[in-house]
Amino acid sequence: MPYAATGRMRRAVSESVSGLPRAFWWLWISTLVNRLGAFVATFMALYLTLERGYSASYAGLVAALHGLGGVVSSLGAGVMTDRLGRRPTLLIAQASTAVSVAVLGFMEHPVAIAGVAFVVGMASNASRPAVQAMMADIVRPEDRVRAFSLNYWAINLGFAVSSAGAGFIASYSYRAGFLIEAAMTMVCAIVVFAKLPESRPVRTDVEKAAEPEVGLGTVLRDGRFMGVVGLSFLVALIFMQGSVGLPVAMGEAGFTPADYGLAIAVNGVLIVVMQIPVTRFIEHRDPRRLLVISSVVAGYGFGLTAFAGSIGIFALTVCVWTLAEIVNAPTQTGLVVRLSPVHGRGRYQGMYTMSWSVASLVAPLMSGFTIDRFGAEWLWGTCAALGTVAALGYWGLMRGLPEEDPGEVTPGGAAPGVADAPGAVEVTAAAEAVAPRADSVAAPRP
Repeated sequence: MPYAATGRMRRAVSESVSGLPRAFWWLWISTLVNRLGAFVATFMALYLTLERGYSASYAGLVAALHGLGGVVSSLGAGVMTDRLGRRPTLLIAQASTAVSVAVLGFMEHPVAIAGVAFVVGMASNASRPAVQAMMADIVRPEDRVRAFSLNYWAINLGFAVSSAGAGFIASYSYRAGFLIEAAMTMVCAIVVFAKLPESRPVRTDVEKAAEPEVGLGTVLRDGRFMGVVGLSFLVALIFMQGSVGLPVAMGEAGFTPADYGLAIAVNGVLIVVMQIPVTRFIEHRDPRRLLVISSVVAGYGFGLTAFAGSIGIFALTVCVWTLAEIVNAPTQTGLVVRLSPVHGRGRYQGMYTMSWSVASLVAPLMSGFTIDRFGAEWLWGTCAALGTVAALGYWGLMRGLPEEDPGEVTPGGAAPGVADAPGAVEVTAAAEAVAPRADSVAAPRP
């Protein structure tokens, strides 16, 4: 039996990672290395209050400026992704992040720290539209949910490891943490430069004449897509309460920071353990149903927190909404790609990214105001209500959703027109070398 179980596990892992182009795996490695070096976002508040001696209010201001930088860069990076290309945008974003993080470690004046933190927020967030657009370019439509899921898994695995390692680094030197993150981010830029050719589809003269240029106005006028962006904002508000509302509520209930750390650790562990098997289960299922169910489970998962009175119950509620997160994240990202025109993916991804950046600014204000004025129970009730609204929204918006065009990406993994781009032959050849045709996959996924 143990041998049979091991065989099934190996087969499941093989099916989960097979058939994806080599360029995707270089992008995946870049994401993992980037998250392994994530130090600033994790320990910025402790650095400012314990190491520098600033107030909690100032630390909150710096965190807000860091988030505001992400909001500002989301749309700009989306435009760059479409105009300059995915690869140049990634190089600029990652190199800028590496330099600004290193500089931040040497800043001492409060105004300088706040200013550089804003720049770090801009630079670090600028790579997201390019990464997501490049994945959509090089991965076949039927494999995108799986690819986005694997990328999300890498983000959480890297963050879990970096959070543990950052604690040891901080005990030695906070500045060392900044420099290590800068070095690892620069490694990501080198990987992009050395291994990732440009994947942006090249428009022919006929296509340019037949299709108008995609601008930000095009995105804003796309009612269905903007509706999805709005629903994404609501879902993001819910999930972010795990890091902004939950610790405050647990503290007011008499629990220690260690208790919160124990409860929230369940989130990272479940994502690392369950992301791949859950993705195999949901990969070819109806995205509307998945988004409706995950929104409800997320909202009411947080809603159950109102009844928690022990660490075990808090951990149980984390289990509930983490399962919703595992389903929602790749499904929603896949939906964004599905609604985006091929030559406007950067702008569309930038708008989608901005919904999460804005939520990162609003969520702390929402939780603080609600807990102070009405109590934590009202915050969790609000989460349940937001989950219900999001579920109804997805149900309504996705009626009549057109089927994906299976010819949008070539069997080798490159989008139409990519083969004409400089350096794209390497992507196509590498993809064809490792990505089997759809009819050659050993066992169909559920």
